[in-house]
Amino acid sequence: MKTARFLLLLCWVIGLSSTLQAQTFTLQSPDIQGQFTTGYLSNTFGCQGGNTSPALKWSTPPAKTLSYALTMFDPDAPTGSGWWHWVVFDIPASATGLPKNAGNVSHHLLPEGSVQSITDFGIPGYGGLCPPEGDRPHGYIITLYALDTIKLGLDSKATPALVGFMLNKHVVAKTSLIVYSKR
Repeated sequence: MKTARFLLLLCWVIGLSSTLQAQTFTLQSPDIQGQFTTGYLSNTFGCQGGNTSPALKWSTPPAKTLSYALTMFDPDAPTGSGWWHWVVFDIPASATGLPKNAGNVSHHLLPEGSVQSITDFGIPGYGGLCPPEGDRPHGYIITLYALDTIKLGLDSKATPALVGFMLNKHVVAKTSLIVYSKR
């Protein structure tokens, strides 16, 4: 009886230990806590924001990760197909985050080799949010992809749809944040 209890306790401890060691691929932002503030709004379509991309940090990527990609998408945009606000790929596997305002192409804050391609604003880089006045809160999905390739083979003129196609061919894992905004 004592041996059976000991073996049961030992199995439980081993199971707990492996559970604690099995961490999850995670994306976080020290800047945003569930809702965007004015600094992240665009300065188009009637919004007067700072058009600043948030700082992002990630941890525990899968072992097979060779690079990352990041997207920000508003499925609630009144377009019938959503709105792509940010598309970045070829982020080196050694990266563990992006600094605040990395989406500003003129500041060159992304890790070397990273590519920002066009968004639904028609240009590369971060395009801040600007939900229509009086509309319900929009959920902005920021997704980080761990990829099994170092380069996607695309450039800054690639459309979000083409980037998405290539991401889905090479994704090992992905993690997302959903941040809300309303005007």
